[in-house]
Amino acid sequence: MKIVSRNEELLTDTHTRIPQSSSTTIMSSCNKLIQFEDISAAAFKIQCGVQKTPCMYSRLSKQYGMDIYLKKEFLQYTGSVKERGVLYLLTSLPQDQQRKGVIVASDSNFSMAVAYHASELRIPVFVIMSTSTSPVRVKMCREYGAMVISYGITAKDSQTHARRLAQENGYLYLEEEDSAVYLSGLGTVGLEVYEQVPKLDAVIFPAGGHCGLLAGSAATLKYLNPHISVIGVESESFPVLQQSLKIGHPAEDQACNNHHFYGDVSGVCFDSNSLQLTGKLVDKVVAVREEDILISMLRLLEYERATVDAEGAIGLAALVAGKLPELKGKRVAVVICSGNLELHLLQKCIARALTLDNTVCRFSLVISDCPGDMSKLLEILAREEARVLDIKQERTFVTSELFTVEVICTVETRDKIHTAQLRNALLERYPTTTWTQR
Repeated sequence: MKIVSRNEELLTDTHTRIPQSSSTTIMSSCNKLIQFEDISAAAFKIQCGVQKTPCMYSRLSKQYGMDIYLKKEFLQYTGSVKERGVLYLLTSLPQDQQRKGVIVASDSNFSMAVAYHASELRIPVFVIMSTSTSPVRVKMCREYGAMVISYGITAKDSQTHARRLAQENGYLYLEEEDSAVYLSGLGTVGLEVYEQVPKLDAVIFPAGGHCGLLAGSAATLKYLNPHISVIGVESESFPVLQQSLKIGHPAEDQACNNHHFYGDVSGVCFDSNSLQLTGKLVDKVVAVREEDILISMLRLLEYERATVDAEGAIGLAALVAGKLPELKGKRVAVVICSGNLELHLLQKCIARALTLDNTVCRFSLVISDCPGDMSKLLEILAREEARVLDIKQERTFVTSELFTVEVICTVETRDKIHTAQLRNALLERYPTTTWTQR
């Protein structure tokens, strides 16, 4: 968490030393800014302001050959784990700054958490958003109680305007960075997971540009049990954490080609604190494809009735993609940290995931344009128990014989095996059947 104001001393990092023992040697040697006592203090202070979310055994366990427990942080009031760090930050502010207020400039989960908890604490809160921000995000922040101001075309314009307002009015300008206060609040997730799931072997967290949750929780888990594996997962499109660990400092920000999908997973917003913690305490960081994230979103909707975004699904995506074979037969917790996916994007993601999962497929074939031939095709589809989603007939732009029609059909099947059976049945009757490749 980056604090920018005329009084930069408002928040200072703690340097409390902890007793040296076998369980604390690793942590104390790598991080002088965040200690287990800081995380315990954060857990005590925010316990009445955030949900102690469930960490439940998942039906996905049988499918992936391990005991999977899902930490459902998307059940927080604003749908994001960011509430933990934000609430601890806001309650740590001096009273005079709380009276003056705070200001943020983004449409992220962080801003929504600030809008909600500042309003609940009766702290004046202002959110500056660009004119291109989704109307849904603007509406949510206003409903949380923030004063929302639309300014500028780009996020940079909004940030510049917010800084100016902060300087002129004495507001505290907040950016999501990695101060000890913010990391301590996020680290309470690791504390809860440890309490809720006994005999843990590994915990999987989202990583990428926002790795405060990974770093803070790693500090907690490694203090409590150094043998628990802590694993971070980021997107192959934006492997910013892996690159930063390789070069030893935060990598240059990368342009995000699909910001609305990846959200907080892309970009770089961590500093040396998070990077140092991650390098010393995190056992492994893996990258997954966009296709794996989409399938993960689909699995969570199918098996858990959970609607999550890319950041929420990326941890499970590592298991979906088979990136962690060493966890077979182990007890694993996966943090599902965010569920703020807009409806129009949800529809696109699920439709795409169904095609990737081979449960929705499309084919075309040419049949005689005579009475009864279409019914024969439908009989085959019914016999194979395929659900017809859409069917079209093309007569004008057909290059085959004169009295023929091209049929383009979209169907839903149970799984890949069912799709293969349907394909074989159609090829047997219509050898020229063409399947649309996903």
